[in-house]
Amino acid sequence: MKCDQCPRHCHTERTEDHYGFCGVGELPKIARAALHFDEEPPISGTHGAGTIFFSGCNLRCVFCQNYDISEEHQGVVITPYQLSEEYRRLEALGAENIEFVTPSHYIDAILESLTYYRPRLPLVWNSSGYDSIDALQRLDGVIDIYLPDFKYSDNALAKRLSNCGDYVETATAAIDEMLRQQPETVIENGVMKRGVIIRHLVLPSHTKNSIGVLETIAQRWNVSEKTENGTRTPVSLMAQYMPAGKAADYPDIDRKLTKREYHKVLNKFMELDLDGFAQELESSDKKYVPEWDYGNN
Repeated sequence: MKCDQCPRHCHTERTEDHYGFCGVGELPKIARAALHFDEEPPISGTHGAGTIFFSGCNLRCVFCQNYDISEEHQGVVITPYQLSEEYRRLEALGAENIEFVTPSHYIDAILESLTYYRPRLPLVWNSSGYDSIDALQRLDGVIDIYLPDFKYSDNALAKRLSNCGDYVETATAAIDEMLRQQPETVIENGVMKRGVIIRHLVLPSHTKNSIGVLETIAQRWNVSEKTENGTRTPVSLMAQYMPAGKAADYPDIDRKLTKREYHKVLNKFMELDLDGFAQELESSDKKYVPEWDYGNN
């Protein structure tokens, strides 16, 4: 197939030994499929999110904490039918949902897998925010919860750190589409059933970027009058950054956040009266990075 599943539009014939920009072939390659308890409270719930971590990525974030799978492509290639069997297994374990993590380059395989088995659980699309509108429209009526990143308010920074010079407009349009599909935040007994949570990871040395992101969210998506039902879009402010991947080659991000930096962004979060969640600085710890053990469990 000539791939057109993400905004890169690389039109590569992705096969077992010929990869697209994402670094992987057509069949899904996964590095982990397990219950995960470190997501936002309404995503993890009591029993954990049923997370499926896909290998490869359509960004090139030099600081990626999942670098082993996003850039080095660790994982096991499976068929769409085998992927559907993972839904059954996670559902049987009591998962609150089925969460697709970094799935944007596998839309075809995911949609095919759901023809074999559609779990009786919410489906979560956990992406970088760098999704194409055409691809997202194929997910309309399929995905219950969108969990996009909104990484940058500065395209120059996005180009430098993620090799993505059109990130701002692309992610903005993608989140618009996600909210068109799921405008209402529905949480029952502490567990999210439908809606959108916008995530933002604060980077060291770049609080201006984070403040720009929060201001965009407040102006564009967190105003109750802009939704039919008066609900506001939750925001997840993340402090879990730690140097990983190629961050050592970039002195401005080759360290953890300082308390002063994070509090500056957190104060803006509160000043803008955003709904949602804010991590503690202690979340910046390698113990929160999953083990890529698919095929060994």
